[in-house]
Order: sequence, then C-alpha cells, then structure tokens
Amino acid sequence: MDTKPLTVDGFLDTVPIPGTSPGTARFELIVSPTDNIADDAAWSCSTGDPRIAHELLNVLQPGDQLRVTGVLLQSSGPGALARFTVDALEVLAPAPARALQEMVLDRYGDYVVIFGADTDTVPVFTALGQWVGWATSPDAITTLIDIHERVHGGDA
Repeated sequence: MDTKPLTVDGFLDTVPIPGTSPGTARFELIVSPTDNIADDAAWSCSTGDPRIAHELLNVLQPGDQLRVTGVLLQSSGPGALARFTVDALEVLAPAPARALQEMVLDRYGDYVVIFGADTDTVPVFTALGQWVGWATSPDAITTLIDIHERVHGGDA
C-alpha cells in the first residue's frame, strides 16, 4: 500500500457512522476536483481521533463543506478503493439545508409566510409563489396581506 499525506476539501455525503472501535467514525466525502459534477468522487474516510469522531457523529450533517487532512491509503490491487484516514477536520461551511431547519412555513389562507429564527422580518408570498413583500414583524403580516388584496383585487 502506498500512503500520501493530503489535505482536501469536500462535502459530507451521508450521515457519519461509528467506527469499529470506541472514539472512531467512518464517513463518505464528496470531493470535486473541478466544477464539473461528472468529476465528483466519493471518498471513504475514517478517523481514530475521538474529538473528530464526536464532531462527526454529533454535530455535522450531510452537505457540510469540510477541509480534511490526513493520509490517503491507495491499494495497489486493481479495483481496490482508496481510503482516507483523517487526522484534522475543519468545517468550511454548514449545509445550506441547515438554515431551512431553523425556518417555519405557515399559511394565511392563500398566502405563505416564512418565519426565520434570526430575524423579525417575514417574507410573504401567495400560495402560487408570487412575491407579496416583507412584513416588518409577525404582527404586520395581516396588514401586508390586506394591502395586497386591495391592490390586486383578491388575486392571490
């Protein structure tokens, strides 16, 4: 087996799983050497560092962008998969879906609103996706809808 020290950026592909020993974890990393999706490759990764394993198993989620450093083990046999043993991990960006988990969608008749955890302003759309506007607070939603109804004649 040939080993090479390496640092690579990629996206966590699936939910990490515990390794065969306590304090270890296994995961898949999608590595994109170019901007072409056809060049993406899934790397089988593992770590024996308990701190990294804890982060993988309890905090990180699929879609998180990571920078991992470790050793790439390449088998000399044909068709054998390369394995990457991770010694250091840095989160470059959380998964875009993480922000969606902190949002709440609600309906006001023919209107849809999105409540975000980090803001008081509320975007309002018709159920068909037409932009209505920003309500300055949750209390202003019905006023914004009433104005839209008057201006557009109830065409939600």
